[in-house]
Amino acid sequence: MTIFTVPKILQAYLSCRKLKRKTFNALKFELRLEKNLLQLKKELKSHRYQPKRSICFVITSPKIREIFAANFSDRIIHHLLVSEIEPYFEKTFIYNSFACRKEKGAHKALGKLHQGLDKITRNQTKNAFYIQLDIKSFFTSIDKKILYQIITTKIAKTKRNKNWKEEIFYLLKTIIFHNPTRNFLIKGEKALLKNVPPWKSLFNAPYNKGLPIGNLTSQFFANVYLNSLDQFVKRKLKIKYYFRYVDDLVLLSCDLNELKRWRNEINQFLKEKLALGLHPDKDKYGSVYQGIDFIGYVTRPSYVLSRKRVVKNLKTKLHYFNQGLLLVSNNQKQQALPLSNPPTKDEIKQSTAMVNSYYGHFRHANCYNLRKNLYEKHFGELKKYLKPEKDLSFFRPFKPTR
Repeated sequence: MTIFTVPKILQAYLSCRKLKRKTFNALKFELRLEKNLLQLKKELKSHRYQPKRSICFVITSPKIREIFAANFSDRIIHHLLVSEIEPYFEKTFIYNSFACRKEKGAHKALGKLHQGLDKITRNQTKNAFYIQLDIKSFFTSIDKKILYQIITTKIAKTKRNKNWKEEIFYLLKTIIFHNPTRNFLIKGEKALLKNVPPWKSLFNAPYNKGLPIGNLTSQFFANVYLNSLDQFVKRKLKIKYYFRYVDDLVLLSCDLNELKRWRNEINQFLKEKLALGLHPDKDKYGSVYQGIDFIGYVTRPSYVLSRKRVVKNLKTKLHYFNQGLLLVSNNQKQQALPLSNPPTKDEIKQSTAMVNSYYGHFRHANCYNLRKNLYEKHFGELKKYLKPEKDLSFFRPFKPTR
């Protein structure tokens, strides 16, 4: 059985284009779809496939990060690989690993954390503590040899034929050991690259270390790489209340000293088994009633709030709109563009989408009064062009009036 077939590559393409169809490279690939699919098949079958030039750029929100975005054709190969091997790993992942998994995500993590706080405090009748840990320079510190060994060991044990395994090994080796810093094109402001901390840049990563942020394979590989940590935490340390979103870890206990002991054991495990370590200056711990700042929300046993930064960002965008400007983010920086007078249909649609995005975020927090206050005191001119639902207007989406 081979995975290098046109039907499988086509399925990977269809999966890949869902969020990328309007990009230039996606449209260019689609113009000669049959020819490009056949070319990919030919390169894969002959083992002459090599990743193409990446696009390097920097995002500044919510914090500065260096991104290496793969070429569209390479993204198709990423989807092809992940679709083949993900089922063998997904069933081994613990429930409370929430990043980049089907039917998981930030809101699922938020709900489970809040549920955990409710249980450990016995419906807020006793005190409990939390510790929040951050893995130092996670993506740039991943050891490629260890990652490759973890995945190939698992794949070798599957009941698939030799040909299938060899093709998987070939793709794994090609993708994991590819170094995007050797063939890239800078997009946006080059000066922003200088602002990326050296330890967070692939340009400074040691040989055979580091995965690029921004690719499907990197997200999947991150879960695979840290799965052994998850197993150690649950099976060896037997920590009941443990939550992980990528490299952000939250642990709950009724004993603060126990949390600190767990922290040391986790750090030792990371160093010995995965060549990683916890950031020495980013531990956060205290009473759960102080609130846990995790995945965009501040969670307490009794309620959940949105981060102040999120609220501030929305207020800023509303202020600009009231001044006749549309604040647009392109990941690298924000740019204030003058609105038409009156705003065009597309400008209203864009503003409506922006508002609904924030209100969708707020819906998962206990902030009805905040949503109401924002609408009454900060929407200003935007009210003329929005049509809120009559019932539960601060929960349901807004609609443009035209």
